[in-house]
Amino acid sequence: MSAPDYGRAFTLWRASAPQWQAYTRHEFVEALRRGDLPRANFLHYLRQDYVFLTHFARAWALAAAKAATMAEMQAASATVQALVHHEMPLHVQICADEWIDAQALEATIEAPANLAYTRYVLEAGYSGDFLDLMAALAPCVMGYGEIGARLKGAGGPYSDWIETYAGEEYQALCHDVGALIDGALAHRLGPDWASLPRFEHLAQKFATATRLEVGFWQMGLEGA
Repeated sequence: MSAPDYGRAFTLWRASAPQWQAYTRHEFVEALRRGDLPRANFLHYLRQDYVFLTHFARAWALAAAKAATMAEMQAASATVQALVHHEMPLHVQICADEWIDAQALEATIEAPANLAYTRYVLEAGYSGDFLDLMAALAPCVMGYGEIGARLKGAGGPYSDWIETYAGEEYQALCHDVGALIDGALAHRLGPDWASLPRFEHLAQKFATATRLEVGFWQMGLEGA
C-alpha cells in the first residue's frame, strides 16, 4: 500500500521519522491483522488507550485554545467531539462485552509508556504553540488512519477495531487534520514553510511522538 495522502506536512514528517514503519507495522498491529493477538493483550491495550484518549481529547481542547483562526478552533473542537462521542464509546462497548464495565475502565491505572506519551503531547501544547501541538498530535491521528487503511477488510476477531480506523469517517478526519496542519503552517510561516528551520523543529517533535507510539504498542504486546 502506498502512503496515504493526508497533506504535505504529514508526507514530509512521515518520510523523516526514523521509526514510522516500526510504529505502523509493529508486531501488535500485525497480530491484529492476523487475528492472533491474545484477547487479554488487546483488552489491556484498550484500557490503556481509553486513558490515553482522555488526555488526547484534553490536548485537542488545548489546541482550540491555541487556535489563531475560527477554522482552526472549529477543527480542534470537532476532533474533541469525535474522540469523546465516537472513539471512546467504542472502547467502552468492547470492554463491556468482555465484562469490563465503565467504572473499571475509568479506574485503569496508567502505564508508564502511557504516561510518557500523553505528558509529552500535553507539554508540547503547554510550552509551545499550535504548531508544536499539531506536530505531537499528528502521529496518532494519521498513523491510525494509515494502519486502518492498510488493514481494511482483514476480518477476524479485531475487525470492528480495524474498520473504525479504515472507515470513511475516520479517514475524513485524517484528511481534515492534514489540511488543518498545512493551513496552520502557511498562516504562521508563509508559503515556504517546508524550507524553514522551524519546520525541522516540528519534524523532530513528530518523530519523538512516533517513537512514543512504538512504545505504546510494545506495552500492549507485553500485556499487564
